[in-house]
Amino acid sequence: MEQQNNISCIIVDDESIARDVIANHLSKINNIDIVASCGNAIDAFNYLNKHKIDLVFLDINMPEISGISFAKSINKDIKIIFTTAYRDYAVEGFELQAVDYLLKPISFNRLLQAVTAYFDTYTTANSTKATILEQHNFMFVRADRRMIKVDFASIQYIESYSDYIKIHLENETIVTRETISAIEAKLPSDAFLRIHRSFIIALKSITSFTNEEVTINKTSLTISRSYKKDVLKVLEKF
Repeated sequence: MEQQNNISCIIVDDESIARDVIANHLSKINNIDIVASCGNAIDAFNYLNKHKIDLVFLDINMPEISGISFAKSINKDIKIIFTTAYRDYAVEGFELQAVDYLLKPISFNRLLQAVTAYFDTYTTANSTKATILEQHNFMFVRADRRMIKVDFASIQYIESYSDYIKIHLENETIVTRETISAIEAKLPSDAFLRIHRSFIIALKSITSFTNEEVTINKTSLTISRSYKKDVLKVLEKF
């Protein structure tokens, strides 16, 4: 039987949270190895000079050397998947023959689509393929200088305060320095729902809802106007 060779990749982004989100998604996919995680293009250059890499997950808006400049200067055999918060660079990104162009916050399904496109285009039919590992039912978050395991089943809702969030569990609340969009990308989309730019709810925890709010136990959470159409479409299926 032919031995499969895993794809080696690096993540390049000046935001550690963004790197963590991508790494978390990739941990669920077979046949792809994260061999380095770099906070800037210079560190990435130094790594590429010493190691053979197949694929780079690359932010665009970085200090000193942008992702676009970095992509133009590396070996063309190394493929790029851009990861950015800005739509403005999409045309230039594809002109560089990027595999894909992902807008933050990046969901698991969207990243899997990009990785699958890479495997379909740049590996042969009889070699490696992107396949999903068994899904985790938990995540780790940093709180009190530790990484704390949070079971998805114990989450009732998540509340945002700028760069901090409160994860409300059945018996406690965990506070962590992270954005709500980064946390949203780690959650299974079939079990959680963003109802407001400051709230994500666990569908199983809903006590009642109206067109204006969702109640979880005795806590009422507002459904914002920008999310209302999509939220009600989901809730009305129950």
